[in-house]
Amino acid sequence: MKLQNKVALITGGTSGIGLEAAKLFLAEGAKVAVIGTNSARLEAAAHALGGDALVLSADLRNPADIDRAIGDVAATFGRIDIVFANAGAGTAAPLEEVTPEMISEQFALNFTGLFLTIQKAAPLIPKGGSIVATTSFLNTVGTPGLSILSATKAATRSLVRSLAAELAPRGIRVNAVSPGPIATPFHTKLGLPDSLLSETAAAIEAQVPLKRFGEAAEIAKAALFLASDDSSFTTGAEFVVDGGLSQV
Repeated sequence: MKLQNKVALITGGTSGIGLEAAKLFLAEGAKVAVIGTNSARLEAAAHALGGDALVLSADLRNPADIDRAIGDVAATFGRIDIVFANAGAGTAAPLEEVTPEMISEQFALNFTGLFLTIQKAAPLIPKGGSIVATTSFLNTVGTPGLSILSATKAATRSLVRSLAAELAPRGIRVNAVSPGPIATPFHTKLGLPDSLLSETAAAIEAQVPLKRFGEAAEIAKAALFLASDDSSFTTGAEFVVDGGLSQV
């Protein structure tokens, strides 16, 4: 098993990509802690992952919550070998409708919360550890209505390079996985009405060279590669898994 006796922390781990990664990491021998905010999804994740997983409620926009969650992981497992910084959300809005609150909210979760999670976890990560951040195809293409979400993902891509350089002397690798459009609950969080959401999804799917949305399990497998020793000579990189959308 690729993660035998490893301890993995997964943010946004109660649904979609994060939950699939948690299941896969457990199957590969890891001890897993997941972080989420929605009470129903937390309960469902605890049931799906079983008693071997640590399921934590924490809002990554609140630094105190991050401190508490990292403390709980440390108290339970003693260290963190893998951080999959996957939590994220966005609000779709055209230029003239973007508010300062929208900007603050998205950066607070997608960038600041991600950064602080890594910062607080780093002292617990031993040599050979791996950090994986979720970026997006949005950091390389222009998409109307998603300017702020895209900017948070571009900032995360830059952060991965900087932290990879900073943590390399400690033997800790930092990489990103960049999903394309994935069939997960994320898209329902964009604040679009159902009719427009369906129309937008169809338009995006038509642009994907492979002519389909990806599956969360496909991204989880890419995260597993970056988390495991299979990628032991890879750091600062972005693994693109988007059906060719940003590449072809």
